[in-house]
This record gives sequence, structure tokens and C-alpha cells, in this order.
Amino acid sequence: MDPALPAVRLTVQEAIHTLSSSEDVGHILSALGTLKRYLGGTEDPALPEKEEFTTIHFSAVLRCLVSKLSPGWLELSPDGQLEQLWESFFLDGPPDQAFLVLMEAIESTAGPSFRLMKMARLLEIFLSKGRVAALMEEQCRPQTKPSFPLFQETLLNKVVGLPDRLGNCLQQDNLTQFFPQNYFPLLGQEVVEVLKAVVNFLQGGLDCSVSFVSRVLGKVCIQGRKKILGVLVPQLTVLTQDSCLWQRVCWRLVEQVPDRAVEAVLIGLVEATPRPEVLSRLLGNLVVKNKKAQFVMARKLLFLQYQHSTPMLQSLLGYLAVDSQRRPLLVQVLKELLETWGNSSAVRHAPLEQQCYVSKAILVCLAHLGELELQDIQDELLASMMAGVKCRLDSSLPPVRRLGMIVAEVISSRIHPEGPPLKFQYEEDEMSREMLALATPGPAGACSSETGVPSLASVATEAPVETPEKTVDSDVPPVQQQGPDSELDSDDEFIPYDMSGDKELKSSKEPLYIRDCVEALATSEDMERWEAALKVLEGLVYRSPEATREVSVELAKVLLHLEEKTCMAEFEQLRQRALVAVTVTDPEQVAKYLTTQFYGLNYSLRQRMDILDVLVLAAQALSRPRSLQRLSQHGPPGSGTLCAPALAISQPGNAVAPDWQMVVEERIKSKTRRFSKGCPRRELSGGPNEFNSVAGYFFFPLLQHFDRPLVTFDLLGDDQLVLGRLAHTLASLMYLAVNTTVAVPMGKALLEFVWALRFHVDTYVRRGLLSAVSSVLLSVPTERLLGDLPDELLEARSWLADVAEKDVDEDCRELAVRALLLLERLKDKLLSISSP
Repeated sequence: MDPALPAVRLTVQEAIHTLSSSEDVGHILSALGTLKRYLGGTEDPALPEKEEFTTIHFSAVLRCLVSKLSPGWLELSPDGQLEQLWESFFLDGPPDQAFLVLMEAIESTAGPSFRLMKMARLLEIFLSKGRVAALMEEQCRPQTKPSFPLFQETLLNKVVGLPDRLGNCLQQDNLTQFFPQNYFPLLGQEVVEVLKAVVNFLQGGLDCSVSFVSRVLGKVCIQGRKKILGVLVPQLTVLTQDSCLWQRVCWRLVEQVPDRAVEAVLIGLVEATPRPEVLSRLLGNLVVKNKKAQFVMARKLLFLQYQHSTPMLQSLLGYLAVDSQRRPLLVQVLKELLETWGNSSAVRHAPLEQQCYVSKAILVCLAHLGELELQDIQDELLASMMAGVKCRLDSSLPPVRRLGMIVAEVISSRIHPEGPPLKFQYEEDEMSREMLALATPGPAGACSSETGVPSLASVATEAPVETPEKTVDSDVPPVQQQGPDSELDSDDEFIPYDMSGDKELKSSKEPLYIRDCVEALATSEDMERWEAALKVLEGLVYRSPEATREVSVELAKVLLHLEEKTCMAEFEQLRQRALVAVTVTDPEQVAKYLTTQFYGLNYSLRQRMDILDVLVLAAQALSRPRSLQRLSQHGPPGSGTLCAPALAISQPGNAVAPDWQMVVEERIKSKTRRFSKGCPRRELSGGPNEFNSVAGYFFFPLLQHFDRPLVTFDLLGDDQLVLGRLAHTLASLMYLAVNTTVAVPMGKALLEFVWALRFHVDTYVRRGLLSAVSSVLLSVPTERLLGDLPDELLEARSWLADVAEKDVDEDCRELAVRALLLLERLKDKLLSISSP
């Protein structure tokens, strides 16, 4: 045993006794100076003595200094020498022990006090001087003595949990440096400094371990403090760009993250990394070596989570495609994605956002794989594509069908690039354009700038410059194209005729009577007469209601079976408006016919949905006041306005007013004082609701046979789209029946319909059912709801609460919440009525 070691113990004991009992500043400074020598003062002691002091006695000395801290004790030295010497023990000594003693002293001090704030400010200085980096660097160096796992665990918890612990202790007096938004970026910078020191050690031939730093990073990410990666990733991106040593240090850093923190670290890195090649430099082949990392990146981020952004998805799949060792995993991921994409159960039960996320992942994978890799799995891709397209085209939601069309087009073009392309007809929107852009790996428009071909944007900006030159009249003749026949073929000098008022000459006249229209639409072979009859039919129906009622059912039958014989513009609109006009004119008979034919044989799904649309539009027209019906019948929407300027009303035989009369009117207007001025309004004439007497003919027949399958029509089977339209139609009819005598039985029947289908798997159907519940709550009076339908409302309330909480579709959850709010308003309204 070294004889100097007992001397160190004796010196420390004497110094602690002096600090504890003496009030003489000279003795105190002398004792502190003696101890300071063991921390690397002017007279450095031997290495064993220094190691003995820092390992065994240093913490005891720090606790003694903390116990003596008080305003009176520091004022023993007016020049501040004692305070500076006292702080130097915490800032110059071993950082791990100093940090633990500081945290222990702060947590053990109760209530606001001088000692608490002094220790907090000292800890702030400790952080600002980079002592946390020194602390972690000590843990990275090779340990000459056996390490204590409990000590490292305590140190880890204190470092990561510092903002929470200091916030609990200091509360309102907390310093800004200890706020999470300030501390964790600082900790990220300290991690970078530690990694720089590790790289220097490795370059000098020394062994190091980044295990402690990995544990710090993992624990921080588990707590959701992703701001540390916002500082760490940009600097590591630059440092790993040209250094293989830095890349290996980063790989080791991520590899040694504990298993329970792998998911949090990987998700944070993928979110913070801008490009796949950067992610490859930071992670290496971790996804191949570590099963947990492979599960997170190849399964969980693609199949179990769908809230991530498209750039993150591109970065993740691009990382799998960058290296040859990871490309087989990318092929496997594409197979599993297509298997999920083609699963009919996933199409029915997965939310639209997740289906869109999986479709984007498939397109990104296809963009990264080459033709040879795709040819090896061609049969599997084709089988999955066919199954997925079938499931999606059968869906009642247009976005789901559009997803199937887009993905099928891209897959077919990649599997058979030489064959005829597969094309679907769908409306382009922002989502479809984004997905088609994902299918092309290269940036759009890059080749045009390199080859010198002008882009569309430049042509569009140059075109308006040339347009005025062609339209402005001038004496200078326009520049003609040069060529052998340019002078002979040019007719630019001729002025074109004004043909804006010309009308098309027709060989046949328009029908003037309803029966003529029926005959022309049913049997005529003259296409001009057929088109003319369809164009004038709506006006004739409204002008001749008596004649229409005589042939209303026959006319409705003709229009329902009418097919387009020519390429006629707005054929569907004209046919639908004529059907609506017939139904409005003779609602009872036509509604009976249409509702009967809805469940009839040998009708297409398009015709059945046309029946539902016509019933809703006719009910809407009948529920309006008579004056609004006339306005909607005699002009297009927006043409018949109730507010017209006074000058626009011209009297017969008085086309233009003389100049003197206009001057007089202007003088009268300028001298007249008005408190308010607005457009002259025409009072709407009141009248009975015409839908009141016929609402039952529109509504109840549609509910009679929905559960009876036919040979070609099964609402509870494959025809889910029509069932969804039926639910929405019933909801609209219920809403239009507000304040009618039949509203209560309609509401009861509709709630029974909803209750029978409340667990339907199709999203569109559930939306219609939820809309129907809201329509009942809006249309049936509050007293009748609670008096006649109390049991139905209680059942609906529990079901709505379950849908609002657990339904996978966002629109269904929103509709359920709205219905619950309506229920609460009804309850509040009833309580306000019953209270005195």
C-alpha cells in the first residue's frame, strides 16, 4: 500500500473539519487551497494521491461545501475569493461527481432559498462551460477500474431528466436554460462534441465506447424530445459526408441504442433526415443486422403507422434502395405492401388515409426497382394488382376507386412497358397528381433545361407578349411564314365574319305538346326531332301541368329507360331535369312508379341511383314555397334574382328616359335623405308545404324491400354503393319533411333502418346512416322525439358515442360527433322548456 494514501485521507479529514467549524477566512482558504492541489493546482501531487482524492474523497468534500453555503459564509471574504474558490471545485473537478452532487443538493433543498438559487445558477454555469460533454466523454473512455452499472444508470437518469427535475424544484423561479426547448438542443450539441472527441481518440489509436451516449440518445427520444435530433442530424450529415471513420462512429452509436429505444431513435432519425443517402450514412446496414430495426423500418413504419409525411416515406424506402445488401429487403417490402393492398378486408376496414399511405409506398418502391428485379416477381405483382383493383373498384368511395386505378396503371406500365398501357378514366385532383409524381424517380423538368427545350412555363410567359400584336389594328402587315406557298395560302388580310348570332338550321320543328314529346322520345327515328323534344320537354311540363298528369307515368317510364342516341351535350342533365319536372307536377303517381321500379327487375345500378336522385330533387322542389319553385323552373340557377336595381325595371313603351328626366331624378336622389338604402325586395308569398301530403309516397316504399335480395340486385350484398345512396336519400327526404305531419312515423321508421345496418362494414353506408340520424334529430319536434322515440334515442346515443371514439373513418367520427351535439342541444332545449 502506498504510504501517501493515508496522508491524503488525513488531509481531507482536517480540511473538512476546518470548513465545518472554523470562521476564520484564512484557515478556510488555506484548507480549500490544500484540497485544490489534488484537482490539478500549481503544485500537482503524485498520480496515486490525485486518483485517491478524486475517486473516494471528492464527493464528501463537495457535500461539505454545499452544507456551508450561506450568505454569511461567503461574505467572510469580501473580495469574492472564497466564492470563486468554492465554485472552482464544482467546475474543475470530475464532472460526473460534481453533477450528481449539484442535482442532489438542488433536489434536497426545500422551498425557495438562497442555497437553492445559488446551486441552480452554478448548475447553469456548469452546463454553459460544456461540463456535460466532459461528463459523457469520461464515460466513453476505457475504464481502468470496474464500472458500476447503478452509478451509470443514476447519471443517465439525471442527465436526461434534468428539465423535469429542475422544473419541479424551482417551479416559478426556474431558469430558462433548464427549459426543455433550450436544454435538449444544448444536450445535442454536447453529444456532437463528445463524438468529435471519440473520433480524435480513435485517430490517436485509443479505444472508446459510445454506449453511454447511445443510452442518452435513446432515453431522450423515448421521452419524445426530438429537438435533440434537430441539432444532431444536420451536423452529422456534414461530418459523415467525406469521412468513413465518422460514418462508422454513427453506425456504432445507433447499433448500441437499447432495444426498447430503437423505435423512437429510428423514427426520429428518419423524420429528421432529408435524403436517403444521408440516412444511409447515419445508419449503415443496421436494418440488415438488427431484427428490431428491421421490424421498425420494414414493418411498423409502413403497415402499422400511416401518419408520417410523404418525404419521410421517400427517405425510408430510398434508404432501402441505396445499398445492394438492402435491396432484397425492398423487394420483400413491395410484395408485402401489395399483399396488403390487395386484401379485401383491409380495403373495407382500413381508413382512407392508411390506404393512401400504403399506395404511396407501393409507388415509391416501384420507382426505385429496376426492370430485372420487377421481372423476377412479375407473377406475384400481377396477382396482387388484379385482386386489389377488383376490391377497390367495388368500393363505394370515389377516392378508394381512384387509388386502385392509379396504382394499377403504374404497376402495369412497369411490368409490361412494351405493351399497350392500362388507362382508367378518373378526375385528377391533388392526391392523384402527387401519387403520379411519386411513380417517377427523377425530378420533373430536369431534362428540358439540359437539352435546351423550352418548358411549358416559359412558353406560357412568352405567349401573352405576342397576343396583343395580333389583335391591335395597325397599318403594318403581319410577318408571314416563309415558304413556297405562303403568299398563296395566306388569308390574314381578310376580315372574318361575325357569326356569333348565327343559329343552326333544323329540318324538323320543336314539339308543342306533351304527347308529341312522348311519341318523339319513344318511337321517333328522326334524331333532330328527338333532341328537340328532350330540350323543350321540361318547359312544356311546367307550362301544361294538366296535360302532363294525363301521361305522367308513361312519360316517367320513357325518360327512365331513355338512352343517349346521339352525342348530345348535357343529355344526362336534360333527362334528369325532365324527370324531376314530371315528378313535381304529378308527385303521387310518379313517386309510386319510381319507388316501385327501384326494387324492380332488369334495372341497372345507374338507373336505380337516378331514381334516388330524382326523388330527392323533386322533394326539394316541392318543399320550397311556390314562388321559389317558379324561379327555379323558368331560369337557370342564379338567373332569377329577387333583388333587382330600380333602373333595371323598364316600363312598356318607355325604352329610354329623356336627358332632362334623368337630371331631375338625380337631383331628387341627391336631396332625399334616407336612413337606409337597399335593393327593392319582393315579398315571398306564403303557402302550404306541398311535400307534406306526398312525403310518405317518396319515403316509405324505399324502406320496404331493402333486405330482400333479387336476382340482379342485392343491397345487403355486393351493391353497397346503392345502399349508401339509399341511406343518403332517406336522410335527405327526412330533412325535407321538417314540420310535416308524417315526420314522426318517418323518423321512427328511419331509426329502425339505421339500427338494422349500424354495423355495416362499408364506410359510405355508415356515413349515410349517421346523416340519417342527424336528419331525424333536426326534423322531428323535440317533444315528439322524447315522447314517442325515447328508447330509440337512448340506443342511438350509445352507438353514436362508440362511433365517435372507435370508427376508422374520419368523416364518420365527425358525423357522429355532430349528432351527439344535436342530442345535447335537444336535451338542453327540453330542460329550458320544462323549467319555470
